Amino acid sequence: MSLMPTMIELLARARVDLRMGLPVVLSNGEEAALAIAVESLTEARLADMRAVGELSLALTARRADTLKARVYDEDIARVAVPASEGLHWIQALADPADDLNTPMKGPLSSQRGGSADLHRLAIALVKSARLLPAAALVPLSGAAEFAAGHGLTTLSRTAAAPLLSESSPLHPVAAARLPMDAAEAGRLHIFRPEDGAEEHYAVEIGRPDRSKPVLARLHSACFTGDVLGSLKCDCGPQLRGALAQMGEEGAGVLLYLNQEGRGIGLANKMRAYSLQDQGFDTVEANHRLGFEDDERDFRLGAAILQKMGFSQVRLLTNNPNKIAMMEKTGVHVAERVALQVGENAHNQHYLATKARKSGHML
Repeated sequence: MSLMPTMIELLARARVDLRMGLPVVLSNGEEAALAIAVESLTEARLADMRAVGELSLALTARRADTLKARVYDEDIARVAVPASEGLHWIQALADPADDLNTPMKGPLSSQRGGSADLHRLAIALVKSARLLPAAALVPLSGAAEFAAGHGLTTLSRTAAAPLLSESSPLHPVAAARLPMDAAEAGRLHIFRPEDGAEEHYAVEIGRPDRSKPVLARLHSACFTGDVLGSLKCDCGPQLRGALAQMGEEGAGVLLYLNQEGRGIGLANKMRAYSLQDQGFDTVEANHRLGFEDDERDFRLGAAILQKMGFSQVRLLTNNPNKIAMMEKTGVHVAERVALQVGENAHNQHYLATKARKSGHML
């Protein structure tokens, strides 16, 4: 029946539930678990979770490495939660804000043996919800009845996991003429993903010839740089510089992808900034939070370009990963166009770290 939610729609519902502090039910054949995001966990729901079963934490290997917790499941760790430890202890394992004041959290006991699939699914879910990548789980029997009795969203790992690793299909929603400082002949296109996530934008300058490589840039949203003029990064100058160059040449496409903070969201980006104030570089800060260096999905940009009729680009970028992803997804990069703007005394260390650790061509 078409009125029943699809798995994509259930995933969107689950993300909202987790952000609001509700648990979700995860199933994998006969195995099932109740999972909740640590960031939004409350005392009351912690007590309710414990009444269901024995609690464990799913942490990424990056965060586990910071905590010196053993990782037996490659990319995640399953950490047992002692009955004597409360909410503060649990949230301190997830949030590195107080790591330097209380560096010793253990001893921590990591679980090994058995399947880690539901813990891995829980991590993928909270990441997609732009929350700290940590979840609390308890094993569950009679999962279908439990979910129905408590009004909880249920996700099958078999159906959900592939969708979390794929790039959601995008559909054009609206487009209109938009004169700008960079070019009066501007047009803004809005694309909406099927998975309920943020919309993405394409700024078209002039009338680019679809048969030739178009001057293009994949620009990830940066509220602090694009809007506030932050000096901690070079995003604002890159945005304005790319549009100005397209305006000078009379044609181009800037893809504005809503993937703030390299895909971790603005709240987690501010957490990373706070860690940088403690002396960690941008990559180290992401790792302490439990994220990878870069969590963005550049496939979205390639998909938008193809929907707009472009198959080859002159890519304005310093990031080799963007070039590789364009080529991998069927958009030929005929030329890399350097975009080196915005360096200042506040972001020199940040730019040097991107060059040294992420391979940026600066």
